[in-house]
Amino acid sequence: MTGSTGQTDLAESLTHLAARLATEAGRAARDGRAARGIAASATKSTATDMVTEFDKASEAFIVAGLQQARPDDGIVGEEGASTDGTTGIRWLVDPIDGTTNFLYGLAGWGVSIAARLDGETISAAVYLPATDELFTATLGQGARLNGAPIHCSTTTALPLTLVATGFGYRPEQRAVQAARVA
Repeated sequence: MTGSTGQTDLAESLTHLAARLATEAGRAARDGRAARGIAASATKSTATDMVTEFDKASEAFIVAGLQQARPDDGIVGEEGASTDGTTGIRWLVDPIDGTTNFLYGLAGWGVSIAARLDGETISAAVYLPATDELFTATLGQGARLNGAPIHCSTTTALPLTLVATGFGYRPEQRAVQAARVA
């Protein structure tokens, strides 16, 4: 994907679309939860892997926005949306990334949308409604927070670093993940 101005323009336009939809969906979920409260409406892989009405509504909103803007792209949504496309672009949507935190009123949740072109991720956006932070990334252009470039730490000494992780819902998956970081 690197090198072509047309490809760079495409990646940038996909990032802008993902950012707009993630922000709008995140604000709607945040405001809806504050106005109406919330309860889990279903579970997925385990009893603690929950789905809410807001997960479903957020995914429906995002999918509709993607289909309106780019009707020939493929889409895969965490809550079940699946559309084959013809452009080589496939959108990956997690309409509420961190549903458990969302359900319990904790700040650690967001809306995540990425675009892949022929199997390579070329753009992404993650909006965190509790802090009004928008993280975006475009292939070859780095990552940004609310429009400003961000970078990894240059620290190389392990005792001076911060390592954060999340673990899967299935016990057998957690065991493998815990062993990996032990």
